[in-house]
Amino acid sequence: MAERRLITGFSNPTVKFLRSLREKKHRKAAGKFLAEGLRLLTDARECGRLPELLVMASGRESHPLLDALEAEVARAGGEVIEMAPDLLAKVTGKDNPQAVCGVFAEFDTCLAALDRSGAKIWLVAQALRDPGNLGTMLRTGDAVGAGGLILIDDCADPFSVEAVRASMGAVFTQAIAQARWEEFLPWLRLGAGQLVAASLRDAVDYRGAPYQAPCFVLVGNESRGLPEDYERACDLRVTMPMKGRADSLNAAVAGAVLAYEVLAALD
Repeated sequence: MAERRLITGFSNPTVKFLRSLREKKHRKAAGKFLAEGLRLLTDARECGRLPELLVMASGRESHPLLDALEAEVARAGGEVIEMAPDLLAKVTGKDNPQAVCGVFAEFDTCLAALDRSGAKIWLVAQALRDPGNLGTMLRTGDAVGAGGLILIDDCADPFSVEAVRASMGAVFTQAIAQARWEEFLPWLRLGAGQLVAASLRDAVDYRGAPYQAPCFVLVGNESRGLPEDYERACDLRVTMPMKGRADSLNAAVAGAVLAYEVLAALD
């Protein structure tokens, strides 16, 4: 079993550092992010990603997955910390935190790191502001076997506690890239790739549309949708029927519906 460092005080520098990772500016400065919960950390371990720092609540029940995680972190040279549940609540910002959290190094989010030939479907979100929606899109990407999620322009931080939590572990299974539109479009056009937008402008029905792999499914901002010039640059614009009074779907829901239709067409 790994040697654990016990922390007992709120003023401990490590506690202050961990709490600082709930803010974007501190995450970016450190190049680190927090992930909470044994299931999520086990998903990370199974994807070959281990936390640099493993934090466990004292008094927790023993679990074989936690024992395995602790042993692997120690073998990899990481640090294991134990603290009281009330201290862990300060770290995670939750009144009832799970018994374990970890500090991970942020991933490479450059477009150049993506292998577009590695998957038939990729999800793309422009100016997505809600971390819950971002996490949901990561989960959708995992569910449909997408290669990853490309975030265009000013989106929510994919490494925020809220987005990581909402991803339910998909932050570790999906590639993530961040770029401006003026970077993304030339990159896309340098190789194979059909850009498909969920749109109300000049669009065809999403069912039975001529999808081609690799298909990049693009959704826009939650309230404004996609800019018109972005939509014009797409290879295909599709729309989903709205039978009620609502004139649009939630951005993450629209992305999921469209991704499953593309999956069915390309399988």
